[in-house]
Amino acid sequence: MTAKRQFVSGKVGVLLGGKSAEREVSLKSGTGVLQALKRKGVDAHPFDPSDQPLAALEQAQFERVFIALHGRYGEDGSIQGVLEQLRIPYTGSGIMASAIAMDKLMTKRIWMTENLPTPRFIEINAHTDWSSLADTLGLPLIVKPAHEGSTLGLSRVSTPDQLPAAYALASKYDSCVFAEAFVDGKELTCAILDVAGKPTALPLIRIIAPNANYDYQNKYFGNQTRYLCPSGLSPALETRIQQDVLASYRALGCRGWGRVDVMLRARDEQHFLLEMNSSPGMTEHSLVPMAAREAGMTYEELCMTILAGAQLELPDRIG
Repeated sequence: MTAKRQFVSGKVGVLLGGKSAEREVSLKSGTGVLQALKRKGVDAHPFDPSDQPLAALEQAQFERVFIALHGRYGEDGSIQGVLEQLRIPYTGSGIMASAIAMDKLMTKRIWMTENLPTPRFIEINAHTDWSSLADTLGLPLIVKPAHEGSTLGLSRVSTPDQLPAAYALASKYDSCVFAEAFVDGKELTCAILDVAGKPTALPLIRIIAPNANYDYQNKYFGNQTRYLCPSGLSPALETRIQQDVLASYRALGCRGWGRVDVMLRARDEQHFLLEMNSSPGMTEHSLVPMAAREAGMTYEELCMTILAGAQLELPDRIG
């Protein structure tokens, strides 16, 4: 896939860092994007919301911004709302789609209403009957916070007596925690990129992590995880997964770009959608640039394509 050449003029802000638990990764993503835009001749400048007041966004007089923030306050609709108020076009999904995609439970509920496959789940709290939970979802199972990314606070649980500790870990990150049925099989991810306004699924990537543990360290800092792109799946199966990924993207109202994590069950090759990332990583270990490269797009072209799609969601006047 080759995107049309995009010309971007004017002053551009790259939002990076922020206040979330994913700040370190966001700094890496934003720095990569900033350097790529500068190499393409864009008048790009960094803006870290944790170091500067949001009022400075207006004072900076950015004509558009590239959101390279991850997690809360950057990927959850918060900064999108600020940019709408300031009338500064921005990359990625709008306020509501960002907020929904950041909420894994709401995401799964919407996907279920659209008959899209996602693992069974139960919202849990400190008073949950752990034995009953294990019986209902089966073991092993996954426990994770509803509003965090990058596998932060996530645990794989093999016995009921491990559940209280898994809940305690997840609840450090979020007041909303849930358990999800474990899918034994291949771990995949599929990036979506809007090209000339049309959402396009990029080639699938298969992820093979050490001990099948694709955690925060193995995602961003280790070098032992293997990535297969092409994925090695049959063309028919890859196309079927891509079609559901695009449907899941549209169901949430996403735009610009995103990435959906998928599990492919070993026993029957049934796929399950896990979560939507509406502001994916753009580091040297990140998956969207890897998929774009397989589709024939350089990192710089990818950044320019995403930036060219920057827009506002709300009209200037209502009524």
